[in-house]
Amino acid sequence: MELLKAQDLCKTYGEGEAAVQALKHAAFSVPRGEFLAVVGESGSGKSTLLNLLGALDVPTSGRVYIDGKDIFSMKDEELTVFRRRNIGFIFQSFNLIPELTVEQNIIFPLLLDYQKPNKNYLDELLSVLNLQQRRNHLPGQLSGGQQQRVAIGRALITKPSLILADEPTGNLDSGNSSEVITLLKKTSRKYEQTIIMITHNRGIAQTADRVISVSDGVLTDLGRCRE
Repeated sequence: MELLKAQDLCKTYGEGEAAVQALKHAAFSVPRGEFLAVVGESGSGKSTLLNLLGALDVPTSGRVYIDGKDIFSMKDEELTVFRRRNIGFIFQSFNLIPELTVEQNIIFPLLLDYQKPNKNYLDELLSVLNLQQRRNHLPGQLSGGQQQRVAIGRALITKPSLILADEPTGNLDSGNSSEVITLLKKTSRKYEQTIIMITHNRGIAQTADRVISVSDGVLTDLGRCRE
């Protein structure tokens, strides 16, 4: 059963002779629970694609359906709530709040939604992420790999059906990169979540279930990866 469907998705920046087509008629679907990698060079359109799938930007034309819902038909407030509850974001730069502890950073999306964290689930996440001994530390007291694990926890805390990861290993060394990818795959299976990850690293992309390539705004499905 598909969780996400992109239909004839286009994004153009500028007008007239200055117009740039960042995404050209993208169309694909992602089954529930799949780990999909999107590869492409800088400027290929992959970040534009991720921003549209996460409703962080609005397409020039086309539609995005998540769980059968046309997200761009929603009003702003409705879309904000839907995004907060159904989509988890993981960014290359971690984007942690420096004044908050590990635990406070992880539960922050819940507080924005006026919800109380489930203590058992929070403890489970901290255990899965191997952050039990760091729960009261500030981001500045953590390694890069640990900070990215906090960012993963923050994306998982609302139990979203979709995780969008933007170059999640871009600021990490090879050891930490491998650890983060392994963790993403583990949590995807454990919590039955769909992950779409963009990366310029084709080696990392091959660890996903399936790979899509973006070049000059055009998508090409490269098919499933070998186990």
